[in-house]
Amino acid sequence: MEIFVTKIPDLLIIKPKIFTDSRGYFFESYNKQLLKKHNINVEFVQDNESKSIYGVIRGLHYQIEPYAQAKLVRVLEGKVLDIAVDLRRGSPTFMRWHSVELSAENKKQFFIPKGFAHGFAVLSETATFSYKCDDFYKPDSEKGIIFNDPQLRIDWKIDLNKAIISEKDKKLPAINEAEYNFNY
Repeated sequence: MEIFVTKIPDLLIIKPKIFTDSRGYFFESYNKQLLKKHNINVEFVQDNESKSIYGVIRGLHYQIEPYAQAKLVRVLEGKVLDIAVDLRRGSPTFMRWHSVELSAENKKQFFIPKGFAHGFAVLSETATFSYKCDDFYKPDSEKGIIFNDPQLRIDWKIDLNKAIISEKDKKLPAINEAEYNFNY
């Protein structure tokens, strides 16, 4: 595995070493010791999976403290543009976002620490998205930011007039009105 540091502190892209032969491929998708070497000391307790069609945007979601979640995300089938927004007050990259294309082909993973809003847009006909969380889902602490917040100006790489957004996500507040309690 190779770990790449992004321009946002603690936000990492993980590229596995893939072994292929006539039978197919093999790669290590998770290695706690390697992550620990990069100061990622999380214990994942829940795995989630979703399947979506082209044009779906899910997010931007997070859970506030004390139930904030770190996530390790990847795509099992298809392709998405994955987005993380830094919500940690005091961070040098506060309110900035980073994107990475995750696909079944490139097998990259995105480590998103606590203190970030997260979302993705489906760029392929369908996509199966998988993620590990280091805390359980707590509906009362779930929060979010509207996907098309004008202050963030996120380029989702799809036509937003044709984007498929849940009713719940359409009602999320702008970043300046959102509730979050993270510190850097």
